Amino acid sequence: MKKLLFILLSVFALSAAHARTVDVSAAYTGASHFDQVEAGATVALSLNALAGVDAKYVKDKHVQPDGFKNPIYSVYLPVHLDFELLKINLTPFYYFKNKSEDNPYQDASAFGLKTLFVMNLQEDTVNDLYTNAFIGASFARQKGTVFFDEGDASDEYYSQAAYTLGFYKDFFRTFGFEASATAFHYPDGITGVTGLRSVMNQQDLADAQTLDITRDLGKYTLNARLTRMWPDQGSTIYLGYAFGEYHTADPQHSFMIGNSFILAQRLAVDMAYNHVRTTHDENKRDIFYVRLGVSF
Repeated sequence: MKKLLFILLSVFALSAAHARTVDVSAAYTGASHFDQVEAGATVALSLNALAGVDAKYVKDKHVQPDGFKNPIYSVYLPVHLDFELLKINLTPFYYFKNKSEDNPYQDASAFGLKTLFVMNLQEDTVNDLYTNAFIGASFARQKGTVFFDEGDASDEYYSQAAYTLGFYKDFFRTFGFEASATAFHYPDGITGVTGLRSVMNQQDLADAQTLDITRDLGKYTLNARLTRMWPDQGSTIYLGYAFGEYHTADPQHSFMIGNSFILAQRLAVDMAYNHVRTTHDENKRDIFYVRLGVSF
């Protein structure tokens, strides 16, 4: 793992040496059931192309019954292409092998690709009205343990896909509203599956308005976000909501509030609080997030 990270960082450093700008960020997400630390950097390769590398460290605090004793490491290589009417985001990712706490369970890992296509539908620069539609398609293959309703368990590779459709509306550069829906598909079958012991966060396939780490197999999610913007000050306040149903867990609601602002000339801060609960209030989680970003 260390060799791979060294190679990735070396390639990135060589690219950054000839880049126009470099953005570096670090973030922490904490809750009663996990700690997550992430760091990344993005370089502007040209006027319409960005590339970067991100790495995440996750530590489960509750190992039993579904957590992992050892930390979970993952790496991402996001690429952003910006054309006049179309933006394309491509993010391949890989989860390094994680040893299971229980010997009968095999080592878990995952890899996949997340894609997002953003289309410009309206650009009224006179009245400051902008509308974008976006479509996402993602795929992942996980190595983990699948549990069935008969009580059986099988160590195997398990594939899944996610498809997202949404839009974003900007009003006068002051208010923004985003809504999206994601549906999940399981090429290897979902009938009779009651659980999957896997290291992958489902949000690597499709973003939802939550800071939680979700490993349950979803049916669909519905997401909305309202943003109040102050462009001259470089700050925003945002409210997010998500509802999801799952094959392997109870339906849940997510409520999020956050604030991003410019702390110094090249230093940006993003802070958020997220409350997640199931529909019957049987499982409540409070999650906190802070991110620092620096531009060079």
